[in-house]
Amino acid sequence: MQRTVHDYLKALEAGDADKAASLFIPDGWVESPFLGRLPVRQFIKKVAESSKGTKLTVHDVLVSAEGHLRAVAYYLYDWRLKDGSRVAFDCADVFNFDPSSGRIQSIVLVYDTHPVRGVVESKYP
Repeated sequence: MQRTVHDYLKALEAGDADKAASLFIPDGWVESPFLGRLPVRQFIKKVAESSKGTKLTVHDVLVSAEGHLRAVAYYLYDWRLKDGSRVAFDCADVFNFDPSSGRIQSIVLVYDTHPVRGVVESKYP
């Protein structure tokens, strides 16, 4: 699970929707405070279309101690948008894995939107 989480974060940082989607089950999705629930490929494309550059600094990847197929990635999202504005914030993504394939089923993004809302909210195409 940890390797898959790191691979996903690299794909997100690169804006590589194909690589990200290859880590998911076919109907996998991502839920974001700004974009809602989207199929993974659509989510990555929307983020990439609004970005001029992204740098992710992983603080930790935690795997469930309760036996669930779940991991949490805690990282700093340093995001430069197409208009040149920049925002950095800590994020915790909750990854749920499919028991039969071991691939990502879903990711729920958790972060405080208050400090970033004014910079980011209107930037998605």
